[in-house]
Amino acid sequence: MKMVVDNKAIDLKILWDKCLDFIKDNIPSDLYDAWFQSVVPDRCDETSFTLRVPSTGFYEFFDNKFSKLVISALSKVTGRRLNLKYICAVKGDDSALSFEAGVQSDFGKRTEIVNANRVPSPADIEVPQDIDPHLNPQLTFENFVEGKSNELCRAAGLSLAENARTPFNPLFIYGNSGVGKTHLANAIGAKIKELCPARKVLYISAHLFRVQFTDATISNKVNDFINFYQKLDVLIMDDVQEFANWEKTQNTFFHIFNHLLQAGKQIIMTCDKEPSEICGLEERLLTRFKSGLVAKIEKPNFELRRDILKNKIDRDGLGFSDDVIDYIAHNVDASVRELEGILVSLVARSILLNKTVDVDLASHLIKHNEAAVQKSLTIDVVVDTICKYFKLNREIIYAKTRKREYAQARQIAMYLSKKYLNIPLSRIGQQIAGRDHSTVIYSCHKVQDLMAVDKAFKADVESIEELLHKVK
Repeated sequence: MKMVVDNKAIDLKILWDKCLDFIKDNIPSDLYDAWFQSVVPDRCDETSFTLRVPSTGFYEFFDNKFSKLVISALSKVTGRRLNLKYICAVKGDDSALSFEAGVQSDFGKRTEIVNANRVPSPADIEVPQDIDPHLNPQLTFENFVEGKSNELCRAAGLSLAENARTPFNPLFIYGNSGVGKTHLANAIGAKIKELCPARKVLYISAHLFRVQFTDATISNKVNDFINFYQKLDVLIMDDVQEFANWEKTQNTFFHIFNHLLQAGKQIIMTCDKEPSEICGLEERLLTRFKSGLVAKIEKPNFELRRDILKNKIDRDGLGFSDDVIDYIAHNVDASVRELEGILVSLVARSILLNKTVDVDLASHLIKHNEAAVQKSLTIDVVVDTICKYFKLNREIIYAKTRKREYAQARQIAMYLSKKYLNIPLSRIGQQIAGRDHSTVIYSCHKVQDLMAVDKAFKADVESIEELLHKVK
């Protein structure tokens, strides 16, 4: 008997229970227990059915694996095809995030909710009383897991957020990639906005700042650009090492930095190395960077790695045993990002292979990743892959010709070598172009800039990266 979808006439729970009966018959019981126990129906109307899920991470995997099955169940029970939607409550907030089935963000990356890389050019807008801070709402002090490796940085950041007159200004946070610098910087901004909503806070990457400055220069609006930034109360600049070898950008940032500091405004910066180790930055900037507190986030120890895993698992509504958590924490020690990546991969394998997440599955995945790293890429492999993709001779990459397609291939080779190989930039520059590290930095900036505006070029680079992953 077909049911008519009408919220007034239907008991939502009965409808969903009938769907679950169908779903149970079509998937293994362990998958059903792992994924459908945390899902509840929220509403139903003439065209759509909405499920409430515990987290955005849970939604990403659930929708990818089970949306077709759920839609089939709804069709069988109701007699019509309904659109499947999701709603995810945001902890500590009365609001919720809504999604449609099949419309997914890149899991593990900053989502479009944040839209961090679409800050309008300051030269094109007036400074309002309040501006969009471009903070990631998911990166707060509440879910920043504290341990010995980050306790100094966290304490300094919280002090700065709670006290505008703190001596920790500017705050320069540095550490290896993936240890939580960006999370902490966002958390500081979020806490400041929570305590003082009227304060003008802006989070921006150094790369995007440079792109904006270039646009302002081309359009003769540099003064407007500088004026925008000088009106801020709090400036959070991510990855300041990206300013290396860009003299005009450095000069402009120097004047903005000085103005804000002299006006008693707050500046938070993140970097992958301490100021004295940054090549290509003016000494006067480095001196300013060191004028406040310079603090390092170390690699997380075992206890912190375990706490980070538990926090992530709880937030995403997953169910991992303590044995699995301890095994991962013991065997994955590079960074927070790598820990979270292992969780993503484990859940994906569990779904795709219809296996329960246990120590054996975790062990297999981690050993597979280690083997891939041990087969590490080399510059020659990167160059060969690029030549094969573009159908070029190897000699072209190493030649000094400036023909555009050859120069771009050479720049891509340096960009991908820097991204994937743990070797000095000077070695990359010498081997590929017979030049020093500054050539590599310049090439990386050129590739990043092109990828931001040229979809075809970006697709080429991403295709080459996929080929390199297969080599690894």
